Amino acid sequence: MLKEIIIAFQAYGQAHRFIKKHQLWKWILIPGILYCILFMVSMYYFGHTSNLFIEWLSLKTGLKTWLDKIDSGWLSFFFAFSNLALWLVMMLFYFSLFKYIFLIVGSPLFAYLSEKTEAIINGRKYPFSFAQLTKDIIRGIRIAGRNALWQSVYSIALLFASIVPVAGMIIPIVSMFLESYYYGFSMLDYSMERHQKSPGESIFYISQHKGLAIGNGVVFYFMHWVPLLGWVLAPSYAVVAATLSMYPLQEEEKILLPAK
Repeated sequence: MLKEIIIAFQAYGQAHRFIKKHQLWKWILIPGILYCILFMVSMYYFGHTSNLFIEWLSLKTGLKTWLDKIDSGWLSFFFAFSNLALWLVMMLFYFSLFKYIFLIVGSPLFAYLSEKTEAIINGRKYPFSFAQLTKDIIRGIRIAGRNALWQSVYSIALLFASIVPVAGMIIPIVSMFLESYYYGFSMLDYSMERHQKSPGESIFYISQHKGLAIGNGVVFYFMHWVPLLGWVLAPSYAVVAATLSMYPLQEEEKILLPAK
């Protein structure tokens, strides 16, 4: 898995050089700016709502009143840390929902960008097919919906686990890797569809190569640490990087069928 994570990391650097060389900026910046605006607005409201929910939960359960009565520094510290962990998990959960909505809305562009990347790599032009594009879009929506459902199930379980004082400290990290896997999964599936792999075959293949999905999603997350620029570049860079990262394993294992 470590080798695959490294391949996925390196693919982002390759993606930058690839985009620059082939002048794909219009396919990067247009959806990126839209994503950036929606991201800023939604995360602001998500963060505010999360704070209100945690405050309501503390009062409703009586924990805040109880801690004020016993006046224990250590318990107050763990309570504050648990609140922070809960807030982070909720933000990750909100972020995942936002991301999947954007994946569904941007599916036509992401499917086209992935196909264009592979066409350039292979040195051939794929004739435009509205029927095939529609098929790719429907598949992308289905995969995004499936991943959103399963991730939501796991995230809700982690949300409850984050309330536990000590165990809750590692939950945000677990949530990040879970989120990374499912996001990278959606990006890799565009290539699987083009090589005529069914959803079941795609699920099996990517589950056998979790490192590619995790690595793709982790870099996507870290790009959000760079305000504005990272938010603009992250979505489309992830698509191109996912497409490029499939090729080392394709040559090594010969699992993917040649595109027709």
